[in-house]
Amino acid sequence: MEKRAELLISNLVLGQEPGLAVAILREGTILFKRGYGLTDIRSGYPVDTRTNFRLASLTKQFTAAAVMLLVREGKLAYETRLTDIFPDFSEYAQEITIRHLLTHTSGLPDYENLMPLPDPGLPVEDQQINDYQVLELLKGEKQGKFRPGTNWDYSNSGYVVLGLIVEKVSGLPFGTFLKEKIFKPLGMKATVLYEKGITEVENRAFGHTRQDGKWVVRDQSRTSATRGDGCLYSSVEDLALWDKAWREGTFLNQEEMNLALTPVEVSGQRPIEPGGSPAAYGQGWFLNPWKGQRRAWHYGETAGFRTAIHRFLDSGLTVIVLSNREDIDASRLALNLAEIFLNER
Repeated sequence: MEKRAELLISNLVLGQEPGLAVAILREGTILFKRGYGLTDIRSGYPVDTRTNFRLASLTKQFTAAAVMLLVREGKLAYETRLTDIFPDFSEYAQEITIRHLLTHTSGLPDYENLMPLPDPGLPVEDQQINDYQVLELLKGEKQGKFRPGTNWDYSNSGYVVLGLIVEKVSGLPFGTFLKEKIFKPLGMKATVLYEKGITEVENRAFGHTRQDGKWVVRDQSRTSATRGDGCLYSSVEDLALWDKAWREGTFLNQEEMNLALTPVEVSGQRPIEPGGSPAAYGQGWFLNPWKGQRRAWHYGETAGFRTAIHRFLDSGLTVIVLSNREDIDASRLALNLAEIFLNER
């Protein structure tokens, strides 16, 4: 199995290119973990299993978990309304609840479509939008996409707002809450919510894209400063600890995990995978099965990075792929690796 996995990955990444890290576990036991390629073509440092990649939308499962902790503490309820937290939203948001935000059924407008047009004369980093600016854009809208709870539409806006809710309700900066309530208890020492000028990322991988046949660093976009929807950095080593906590129920209890892994039901548009196939979604996890295997999974895509985690709930297999190059389909690679290890026990 290891040889087949090695061959599959080595054909994708040459030694002096941006790379990826992979971890494959069964019931918490490491079956395969390797790093490939470079963290940064400028430094030439090799990727290893402790390299920290931008997680992009894999961040959402941590944002959802933070909300669940506040519900456990009695500081929030799933039926708490958005306007209970931020009363100055316009009328369209009156029916939106925490549950709607978690399950992408809120109907909030996409903040990416509300941003001003980019200025080609300014660096991307100087045009980044932050969470509070997102909140003001959303407050300024007069209507949502649909009535909350009737349709499903993947919403970065909803998870940016959830991060702000965690911050306001807990009284802690969002990154501090994640560190103190999730990362430290689980031993995820390297995982960090990156905020320029506030936090640093150790063993950092930088994102890359290919232009005119050459690799160039492309590490930031205008939406890279928002937090709850995609700002975490982590390694496959730390994400293995995250998976272990879910497997063993040491972080969330069974009732909480069941809630997170229960697909939302709507009468209108249903969840779809990136490729357009029907899917299912809970709280921070896609939940549609693959080849008869129940799974909880997610993908992440942002400037210079592609990421995926697939947890197969019956077999105990988990595959994690983190890449700092845009030409890797991390989710497809994870499934190809899963097929090797699921078929050969």
